[in-house]
Amino acid sequence: MKQSLWLENVPTISAPSLKQSLQCDICIIGGGLNGIYNAYLLAKKGFDVVLIEALSEFSHGTTAFSTGKLTAQHSLIYSALTTEQGKLYYEANHSAIERALETNPPSFSRATSFLYTGTSLGKEQLAAEAECYKKIGIPYVATNVTELDLSAQLALGMKGEGQINPFFFAQHFVKLARQFGAEIYLNTRVTQIHSTKNYVTTEHGHDIQYKKLLLCTHYPIESLRRLYSVKLQVDRSYLTATKCTQLLQEQYISIDEQSRTMRTALINNIPYFIYGGRSHTAGTVTHTEPFYSTLRAELQNQFGLPAPKFSWSAQDIQTPDKIPYIGQLSPNDDSLYIATGFNKWGLSTALVAGEILSNLISKTPHPATELFSPSRSNFGSKLYFMIQTGGFVGKEFIKGHVTRANAPRCTHLGCKTRWNDADRTWDCPCHGSRYDEHGQVIEGPAVYPLDMKKLQHGQGEM
Repeated sequence: MKQSLWLENVPTISAPSLKQSLQCDICIIGGGLNGIYNAYLLAKKGFDVVLIEALSEFSHGTTAFSTGKLTAQHSLIYSALTTEQGKLYYEANHSAIERALETNPPSFSRATSFLYTGTSLGKEQLAAEAECYKKIGIPYVATNVTELDLSAQLALGMKGEGQINPFFFAQHFVKLARQFGAEIYLNTRVTQIHSTKNYVTTEHGHDIQYKKLLLCTHYPIESLRRLYSVKLQVDRSYLTATKCTQLLQEQYISIDEQSRTMRTALINNIPYFIYGGRSHTAGTVTHTEPFYSTLRAELQNQFGLPAPKFSWSAQDIQTPDKIPYIGQLSPNDDSLYIATGFNKWGLSTALVAGEILSNLISKTPHPATELFSPSRSNFGSKLYFMIQTGGFVGKEFIKGHVTRANAPRCTHLGCKTRWNDADRTWDCPCHGSRYDEHGQVIEGPAVYPLDMKKLQHGQGEM
């Protein structure tokens, strides 16, 4: 697999694997920022918290493969919401970020976050978004002059946003969670959830009895309940990082069809230009190297920068209305919670998830609970999205078994995986599970490794 800039020569935090069965108030599955921040807030409130992560390191699933933008500016979300919803959405993200910053995390710096466009249609869309900012009370700037020559017809900036090294940011909250008494385990994969009896079982046969269970696994492994396997859509996008001579003051993302994202970062006292874009439904493309080569060529031709030292890809989960699902998985079960569907903005919304879920569990009101509830209404757009996604999943299931008969079968729901030659992974096109070249799970909802013995060399797709 290619390497993320954020994982260059980083120190690790060690943690044991679970060696015995145990009991706790709160069990959290997932060791990215989502799970880690929830563990910190809940342990701080006095709960007996156990967090388990399947991988051997924290934040190696999704967090360390992000852009590191910590912002409440999530593309054109505010013009898709009512003014009241927009106020709730902005305040939930803004206040969650500011409260997290009160703990003095490392690597944070302020920056104005810009959306920009080079088209007349995009200019109209950004003007409408700016009107929403004005009604909501979001500090902003609108301009066509930026520090980069972007040929922008309009750039809309949200003032006072932030940038982080997401790996160090997450590690900071691992340390805080432990200080407040959270037990944290690595190399501990859950393979079964016994939700009617309130316990989970790990791959080594140990049980964790809980009062509350939080699924913070990007794509929830309990995804069949209430049909979350067809309410969520999985996309993959691409990022690069190359050395540059100076740091940008702001951060940027295009809203145009060929969207691009840009920021800079100082890593080991070396400035890097982070540049990304291009996306497709996860698991649908075998030859992914052209996605990287396009970005590499643009870095060299448009910005005069050297070929990138780092290249990596990120997987993002989307809900029908672009608002994450944060809350009880089922309205009739207050023991099981999810936080997913962060729609490319998982750093800030992980912090929102921590605040909403810790408040729900401690029975403290949060103003945005209903906005983010997995059981919220908006049935029409949900149904349309589910029909589209469900139809795609059905097509991919059949197509895979016909055209890739010898490819390994995903251990989630049985779709045939597809070999990703650039990242050297087996990717499932149905629900986004990823496996390394040896068949070990990198990213769920799958929890079991691939059966690689059935792969015949030279047959199927690889």
